[in-house]
Amino acid sequence: MKCNVGKTDKMIRAIAGIAVIIVGVIYNSWFGLIGVVLLGTALIRFCPAYLPFSIDTSKGDEGGSCGGGGCGCGK
Repeated sequence: MKCNVGKTDKMIRAIAGIAVIIVGVIYNSWFGLIGVVLLGTALIRFCPAYLPFSIDTSKGDEGGSCGGGGCGCGK
């Protein structure tokens, strides 16, 4: 699995994910599960929704597409 989420995208997803989870907990709503998906894609740096559109926000990152690795791409 090739990483397709860059550093800026990762930070935005992580912050938005945490915010959505908090809102879901406050309002006792299933909406918080969307935040779990955002946080998960930020952590593994792979977004399956980007595949059909050939989007790769990690192209401009230093050190390759994965940076420090951790997403299963072998870097």
